[in-house]
Amino acid sequence: MSLIISNEIIKASGLSEDELLVEIILLLFQQEKISLGKAAELLNMSQIRFQRLIAERGICIHYDVAELQEDIQHFQAKGWL
Repeated sequence: MSLIISNEIIKASGLSEDELLVEIILLLFQQEKISLGKAAELLNMSQIRFQRLIAERGICIHYDVAELQEDIQHFQAKGWL
């Protein structure tokens, strides 16, 4: 599924398209709708970089066993484990 956000909404937000995407991903992470690993992947950044971003924003890391398992699968898929 694709989501189209009108130019009017982007303009009203005062953000660039990339900045708006970051805000949406941060909101989804903060509401525990997506994991840290998925958020970092969607923003095409390392998990460490994403952790720094949420730390700068004062957002707590919600990390549980399911997220650990997801991260392990991600690392295995990348050949890092």
